[in-house]
Amino acid sequence: MNTVTQSYIETVQISDIPWHRLTTAYGRATDFPGELDALWAMESIDAVDEAGKEIALNIEHQSTLWHSTPFALIFLFRTFKKAVEEQRHNEVARYLAEALVEFFIVIAESIRDSLVLEHADPLPKFVDMLDEEYLWSEEYDEDEDMIRYEEDEVFPDDLFFSFYYYSLQVLLLGRPLLDKNNEQEAELLELLIEIEHSNI
Repeated sequence: MNTVTQSYIETVQISDIPWHRLTTAYGRATDFPGELDALWAMESIDAVDEAGKEIALNIEHQSTLWHSTPFALIFLFRTFKKAVEEQRHNEVARYLAEALVEFFIVIAESIRDSLVLEHADPLPKFVDMLDEEYLWSEEYDEDEDMIRYEEDEVFPDDLFFSFYYYSLQVLLLGRPLLDKNNEQEAELLELLIEIEHSNI
């Protein structure tokens, strides 16, 4: 991973992302900041369960990743890191860490499956996905979005593959946090090694 990508993943703030202009499986990512904050707070299992399920439902659907996916993963990765640090003395953190590993496996499998298909090169930089030409309208209109989805190239090829490529970069950054003696974490680790050694 190049230093520009790593620096972006480690320093970008939730407020830097125009969530309301990024697509999800069921619309726009407008509500993501509040849901990501709820995960970070780890106030209760119910709270993280509700927020986590909402995000998971929207950033992956039948192995398809969305414009919001790599950006949401940045903050899910940071939350996972915090949960790992606190899980020994925090039941909510332990629950969330396990749930995030399960979800990261789903994302990693989606990335692996995408690599068997012919694909474009990714955009040069993570932040390039936020260029104005790729963002959706400032004001959400469900009908207009549906019309846009009917276009032949709703997402340019390089942008679409970037959803997968940069999601992978986030997951790769989390490898040092994974415990190979934990069955689920070992499964995720093996998946990431398999993907990294493919022709991406």
